[in-house]
Amino acid sequence: MSSPHFPFSAVVGQDDLRLALLLNAVSPAVGGVLVRGEKGTAKSTAVRALSALLPPVDVVPGCRFSCAPAAPDPGCRDGPHEAGTGTARPARMVELPVGASEDRLVGALDIERALAEGVKAFEPGLLADAHRGILYVDEVNLLHDHLVDVLLDAAAMGASYVEREGVSVRHAARFLLVGTMNPEEGELRPQLLDRFGLTVEVAASREPAQRVEVVRRRLAYEDDPAGFSTRWSADEQEVRARVVAARALLPQVVLGDTSLLQIAATCAGFEVDGMRADIVMARTATALAAWAGRTGVRKEDVRQAALLALPHRRRRNPFDAPGLDEEMLDRILDGFPDEEPEPEPEPDPEPQGPDDGGDGDGGPDGDGGGVPPQHDGPPAQDSPEAAPDAPDTAREDAPQPSPQGSGAAEQAPVGAAEPFRTKALSVPGLGEGAAGRRSRARTAHGRTTGSQRPRGHLTKLHLAATVHAAAPHQKARGRDGRGLVIRKDDLRQATREGREGNLVLFVVDASGSMAARQRMSAVKGAVMSLLLDAYQRRDKVGLITFRGSGAELALPPTSSVDAAAVRLERLPTGGRTPLAAGLLKAHEVLRVERLRDPSRRPLLVVVTDGRATSAGVPGGRAGDTPRELSGRSARLLAAEGIASVVVDCESGPVRLGLAGVLAADLGAPAVTLDGLRADSLAGLVKNVRTAVTSTASPHSASRRAA
Repeated sequence: MSSPHFPFSAVVGQDDLRLALLLNAVSPAVGGVLVRGEKGTAKSTAVRALSALLPPVDVVPGCRFSCAPAAPDPGCRDGPHEAGTGTARPARMVELPVGASEDRLVGALDIERALAEGVKAFEPGLLADAHRGILYVDEVNLLHDHLVDVLLDAAAMGASYVEREGVSVRHAARFLLVGTMNPEEGELRPQLLDRFGLTVEVAASREPAQRVEVVRRRLAYEDDPAGFSTRWSADEQEVRARVVAARALLPQVVLGDTSLLQIAATCAGFEVDGMRADIVMARTATALAAWAGRTGVRKEDVRQAALLALPHRRRRNPFDAPGLDEEMLDRILDGFPDEEPEPEPEPDPEPQGPDDGGDGDGGPDGDGGGVPPQHDGPPAQDSPEAAPDAPDTAREDAPQPSPQGSGAAEQAPVGAAEPFRTKALSVPGLGEGAAGRRSRARTAHGRTTGSQRPRGHLTKLHLAATVHAAAPHQKARGRDGRGLVIRKDDLRQATREGREGNLVLFVVDASGSMAARQRMSAVKGAVMSLLLDAYQRRDKVGLITFRGSGAELALPPTSSVDAAAVRLERLPTGGRTPLAAGLLKAHEVLRVERLRDPSRRPLLVVVTDGRATSAGVPGGRAGDTPRELSGRSARLLAAEGIASVVVDCESGPVRLGLAGVLAADLGAPAVTLDGLRADSLAGLVKNVRTAVTSTASPHSASRRAA
C-alpha cells in the first residue's frame, strides 16, 4: 500500500503556488498552472497534494474514458451509455513522464487486427486517464516536441484523436494541465507557454525560521506518513470544503464592465499578444472573488489575476526573464474607479495545523507547508517567498574569476550588439538524435523514406510495404474473403526523415586581441544571434572561453540557452590568446558528452581572430609555437569528424588571415561577422558539409575557407 501524499495544507510558504493551484481547483476553466523554480521548492509536492482537494467525480461504471453519467459522450468507444446514476470516484492526477511515447500518451491501436478484421481495438492512453482530472507534467520543458504538439491539440479541443493509416479514434480529454520546470534546464516553446493559464515562480525561503519549519515537517512526514496526514486531516477538510463552496458560488460571481475594462487595459498596456490573456484574467479574477466568498470582482482581484496570468506572456525572446512591472500595473488600474463594494462576508478563521510549528516537514521534494492564505491580494513583495535574496542572485550570475592568470589587465564586460537572424548551420549526414529542427535525422515524425521490419512495438505502419509483404502468401493462407490474411511477420515499420537537435558548443576567444569594446560587442551580438537560433532549433548549447593562460568551461552543455546568454553577457576580456587550450577543452567536453548522449551530434562554433600567442596546455613538444599547437589541436578535432564553423572576428585594414588557416586545419568553413547574417550566409551550410566530408588537401581546404 502506497503512502499518502503530503497534505496540501501542510506546505510551508509558497503562497502564490498554493493560491494558483486552488484557483484552478475552483475553476478548471482558468487553464492550468506552470510552476517555475529551482529544485526542492515544493513544486511536485503541492501539485500531487492538490488532487486530494478536488471533489469526487461521477463516472459511468466500467467506462475507460470516465464519461459523466448525466451527459455521457455519444462517441465514447465504450458506449453507448444510457444517462443515469453513476459511481463516484476520487479525481485522478495522471503524471506524464518526460520519456513517454506517443502511444502511451494518446493510446494505441492494434493495427494488425484493424487490417485483418476491421476491428478498431484501442487501448486508451494517459489523456483518457486524465479526463476530468489533472494531467501533471514534471520537467515539462524537457518534453519532446511531438508530445507537446499532441498535448496542445488535446488541451485546445478537449478531445484526443488517434489517426493511423485511415483508422480513426476520438475520445473526450478535458483536464487541468499542471506543469513544473527548472528554468536552468531550458525554456518552453511559446505555444506551450501560452497554453498554461497561470504561472508562478517559486524559490526556497531565505528566512531561517521558515526553513526550520520545512525540515521539521519533512522529518515528521517521513517518520510516519499516515500519522502525519491524520494530524492534518482537519485542515485538509476545511480547505476541501472551501473549494466546494467556491465552486458552488462561482456561477453567481458578476464580472462588471469596469473590471472588464481594467482587464483589457492591463493586457493592452503590457502589449500582450492575442486575446487568451484577457480571457484567462477574467476567469482568474472571477475565481478569486469566489474563493474569497464574494459575488463581485474587485480591483484587487484583477491585480492578482494579472500577476498570475501575464508574466509568462510578456517574453519577447528566450533571453527575457518573465515578470511584470508592478508599478506600471498599479498606474493602469488606478485609472479606473472601483466597483461598487458589496457587504464583506464574515471571514473564516484561519485554520492552523496541529502544533503549527512543531511536527512536520515538506513533502517528497523536501518542501514544507502551511495553510493557503485567506487574503485576496498578492503576497508582500518584501516577503521571503516573493523574491529570493538579491545578493545570492547577484553572486550566482556574476562572472567568476578565471582559474588561470590573465596575463594582462582584465577589462570590464561589454554589452552585446543587437542580435540578428542567421541562417541554419547543420551537421552533415543523417543522425538519430533527439527531435529538433537543425540537422537531418531518422525520426518518428517527418516524411516517409522507406520501410523496415519493426524493432519492438509497431508505431508507424508502412501500409504499402505491409500489403506487398503479405500478398504472395494469401493463397497459401487460405484467403477466401475480402480482407487480407495478415501475419505479424508481414508488418512493416515506416522509416521517416525529419530534423534533430544538436549540441552546439561555442568556443569564444576572450583574450586581449578581442578586447576592443566595439569589436567585442559585435562578437557577443553574433554569438547571441547563434544562441537564439539554437533555442529555436531545440539544441543543447555549451560555452567555452579562453584567455590568459588557459581555457574554462563557462557553461556545461545544457538546454538552457538563456543561461548561456547570461554567461556571455558577463564575460570579461583581456590577456594572451591560448587558442590550443580552447580547442583541447572543446575536445574534452565533446568526448564526455559523446559518452552521456551518443546519439546527439555536435556542431563546434569557434569565434576567434585566429591568433595564438600562448600555449595554455602542458606537455607540448619542445620548440612548438602556440600557432603549431593550435593547428595540431584543430587537426585532432577534424580527425574525429566533428563538424565545425569558424567565425572570423579579425577586423581592420591589415588582416593576417589566421582564422582561415584555423578553418583549414579544422576542415571547416570560415565566415566573417558580417557574413554570418542570414542575407550574407548563402552557401555556408553546403560548405560545412563539404568541409567535413572532403578528403581534399589542406591547400584546397584553405581555398574553400577563403
